Amino acid sequence: MLLPLAWMTSSAFKPLHEVMRIPPTWIPEEPTLENFRAVFAQFPFGRYFLNSLITSSLVTLSVLITSAMAGYALARFRFPGRDVLFLMILASLMIPFQTRMIPIYQLAIALHLQDTLLGVMFPWLVDAFGIFLMRQFMLTIPSDLIDAARIDGASEWRIFWTIMLPLVRPALAALAIFTFLGAWEEFLWPLIITSSDASRTIPVGLQFFSEQYGTNIHWQMAGALIAALPMLVVFFLLQRQIIEGIALTGMKG
Repeated sequence: MLLPLAWMTSSAFKPLHEVMRIPPTWIPEEPTLENFRAVFAQFPFGRYFLNSLITSSLVTLSVLITSAMAGYALARFRFPGRDVLFLMILASLMIPFQTRMIPIYQLAIALHLQDTLLGVMFPWLVDAFGIFLMRQFMLTIPSDLIDAARIDGASEWRIFWTIMLPLVRPALAALAIFTFLGAWEEFLWPLIITSSDASRTIPVGLQFFSEQYGTNIHWQMAGALIAALPMLVVFFLLQRQIIEGIALTGMKG
């Protein structure tokens, strides 16, 4: 599984003639950073990287806020239609994005969101899976804590902020990691909604780059390494939380 990643990293620091050499070598004999300089000189990869960082961060923040608040309401409040609303949220998980893509695109066009960063983030600002995860996790928290806080006169906002959020921190961390990684590598929707370099994200920019410089494999490997770098950093720094998050999403409920 790691062989393609290792080959990409190795090739990103090789000149073209060394990448094409047969038999291939894993360790660059003539290591160079010229590939990265060429990538940024030929294409606005800096802009693509910044766009991806902005959109992924804001999507993650929005999903954490909306999922935590909706999960708290669905887990701890009783109101007419609560169960029906929750079932509708679950049902939306069964509808592929490709089925919803055309009406979402028409709505984005009507709101004049085409070729904007907000348009790139638009379909992902609220996540049904995040709401489901937070609701299920909050149901496991004893109601006695909330009842005691209400008896002491704490407002619902204070209960949510000072009691619930600290207790669901593992679920929030897992949701943040999965959301950021998913938003960073999203390709189809940014490809459809963007038409200029000002709002393209790095997966789309990398595709356009590979189409234009398909014979420059060493440049493609450098661009791919740049695109994968944030995901690699997140994984190596937070691999324990990622593994716990996978276990969490499979066992809670």
